[in-house]
Amino acid sequence: MKKIFIAIHSISLCLLLNAQSNIDVLHYKFEIGLSDQSDSIEGKTWVTIKFAEPSNNFRMGLASLNNKGRGMIVSRVFENKESVSATQNNDILNISLNRPAEKNETRTYEILYKGIPADGLIISKNKYGDRTFFADNWPDRAHNWIPCKDEPGDKATFEFVVTAPVKYSVISNGKKTEEKIVNNNKKLTHWVEDIPLSTKVMVIGVAKFAVKIYKDSPPEIPVSAWVYPQDSTNGFTNYSVAPTILKFFTNYIAPYPYNKLANVQSKIIFGGMENASCIFYDETTAFYKRNVESLLAHEIAHQWFGDMASEKSFPHLWLSEGFATYLTHLYIAHKYGIDSMNIEMKADREQVISFAKISSHPVVDSISTAPNLLNPNSYQKGSWVLHMLHRELGSTVFQQILRGYYEKYKGGNANTRDFESVAEKISGKNLNIFFNQWLYRAVIPHLKITWQYSGAEKNITLTVEQTQASEPFQFPLDISIITNTKKSVIHTVQVNQKKQSFEIPVSVKPVSVIADPFTSLLFEGKISEIK
Repeated sequence: MKKIFIAIHSISLCLLLNAQSNIDVLHYKFEIGLSDQSDSIEGKTWVTIKFAEPSNNFRMGLASLNNKGRGMIVSRVFENKESVSATQNNDILNISLNRPAEKNETRTYEILYKGIPADGLIISKNKYGDRTFFADNWPDRAHNWIPCKDEPGDKATFEFVVTAPVKYSVISNGKKTEEKIVNNNKKLTHWVEDIPLSTKVMVIGVAKFAVKIYKDSPPEIPVSAWVYPQDSTNGFTNYSVAPTILKFFTNYIAPYPYNKLANVQSKIIFGGMENASCIFYDETTAFYKRNVESLLAHEIAHQWFGDMASEKSFPHLWLSEGFATYLTHLYIAHKYGIDSMNIEMKADREQVISFAKISSHPVVDSISTAPNLLNPNSYQKGSWVLHMLHRELGSTVFQQILRGYYEKYKGGNANTRDFESVAEKISGKNLNIFFNQWLYRAVIPHLKITWQYSGAEKNITLTVEQTQASEPFQFPLDISIITNTKKSVIHTVQVNQKKQSFEIPVSVKPVSVIADPFTSLLFEGKISEIK
């Protein structure tokens, strides 16, 4: 996800999670009826659940009617065509069972409802005045228009059966299995996703679209652009880099996990939203010719990290956003060279430095709400943690770690310690200090670095002082020593104290001494000569 702005009103995530803790959703079937006559939707959902414990009831998230007349009203709930009792309050649908459920028992319930979405399904007009319908579920907004267990740790297979005016095309996750004309000049479109996903990336997009499938798509994986007809020329060009990006990540991480990749111009509140196999982008990305390559790379990287291998809970959002940010940089390095990547890393470092001055929260943040986690900690600092791990362990081991982590958690969920465990197992190193200091501490190193040349000793004394108030960080620091022959010699010192000095042999006085010449360390500070 790339953030533009966010102003999300949602219910307490903790309340909803606690309310739904006794069930595991296995499958959803959503039937959605859309109309041009009003913003009201007709909904019918079949939800198949497994009970985690003996139960007399269970709860689903579904937005209640608000004082503006928006929300969903449930008319009936059925189990095996038998009506069951249900009450709706505070955005929670409580369903009482006609007979108690046993632990691990699986049941299917049918929920009939309708209403005007308060959020989640954005019904509006695009730049050209054409009516559009776009799901925008992140982080826990899906329950505003579909009954669901609205949290990232619960994944389920699903299908959307959308009935809408015939002039519209419908895009969703998975594979389109049916499209036909039905009564009253309507069209029914059926999409099925057989890979379990979180509700945050279950979507539909309904609009007038021009569609192009790119000829350089990988075998068996059609890569397409879905844009407004008025933007087809620029949109098709802007999104045309997607097959190249997809091939890079497939080679670097693992085979692409889905059966298609649709890149969709849309009306959402984010710059991009990584809906699995059906990425939505802000509509301005196709208005005119512009470079959206990094944005596409970020959202496509999420198909592996964020969609398939997901964070167990939002405090670990960096496992999604930090990964997508850094993988985008790796793609840029692959295509344009390491210097281009270093420019991006330096810019990211400045954002982290600025954010650290106003925030007292670490990357793994169990205090902030999900929307407030869309900040440089989750994106740029998370990316920098991966960059430092990469530089410390080497490219081969780092790639093995990403592949191993993905292989273990694809289709599931992980937290930061899970990733740490994989990294330790593959690298053979104890990385506890590394993970603790960079992900569980809010500060970053503040370094005052000085050097002084001794002609008698033929060396320089390098002094590194950590001036941040907290305990010292431990890290390798690269130093480039440049002499009048214009040759550069790299020395790496291991820093682990608040203040320490290192003697580095140098035959002549250096012309300059540069700290962190390869952009390998997240820190604030500078280096100067003592004369």
